[in-house]
Amino acid sequence: MLVAVVAAVVALAALATDLLAPRVARRRRARAENARRSPAPILPDPGRERRAEHRARELLRSCVAAEDWEMYRDLGFLRVSSSSADGRDEPCAYLLYPHRPIVAYLPSSGRLVGEYCVSFEDPDTTNGTGRLPDSDDVLAKWMALTGDEHELIATANMHLPGRQVDPVQVERDLVRLARWYHHRSRRSAKAGRGSDAPVVAPTAS
Repeated sequence: MLVAVVAAVVALAALATDLLAPRVARRRRARAENARRSPAPILPDPGRERRAEHRARELLRSCVAAEDWEMYRDLGFLRVSSSSADGRDEPCAYLLYPHRPIVAYLPSSGRLVGEYCVSFEDPDTTNGTGRLPDSDDVLAKWMALTGDEHELIATANMHLPGRQVDPVQVERDLVRLARWYHHRSRRSAKAGRGSDAPVVAPTAS
C-alpha cells in the first residue's frame, strides 16, 4: 500500500513538473526580455554631483571678475548690468540664479521688469539627468548675457515678474545685494587706509 502511494505521489509530481515547466520557462524568458528592453535606471551619485559642482565653481571663478565671484560665493546669484536701455529711461540689470529664470529689474527703484526663461542642457548625460551643475548653469547664463544680450533676450521666453521667481524673495535679494556692496566698499576703504598707514613697531611693555 505504501509503495502504491509513493508511486502515485511521484507520478503526480512528474505530471505537475511537465505541466509547469513550460510556464516557468516562459516567465524566465519574459523577465530576461524585459531586462534587455528596460535598462536599469541610473541612480544619482551624490559624490559625483558634489565633485561636478566643485569643478563648476572653480570654472566660474576663473571666468568672472573677482567681485562677481565673491558675490556669487556670498549671495548665491550674480548681478549683470544691461548694455542697453532698450527703450527705457535707464538700463535694467539682471539677477542670475541657478536653474531659474533671469530676473530683470531697474537698479534705481528695484522695480521688477520681467523674467526671461532660458535653458541649458548638460552634454554629459552619463548621470541620466541632463541637468547642469548649479554653477555651470549660472556661468552659461552669464556668458550668453554678456556675449550677446540682445540675442538672449530676443530668444528667451519672457514672462511678467512673479511667474516663477517669488518677487518677495527677489526684493530680499536686492536688499542683501545692497548691503553686500556697502560692506564690501567699507572693507575696501579700510584696506586702502591700512595700506597707507605708517608701520609702527610694537613697544615692549
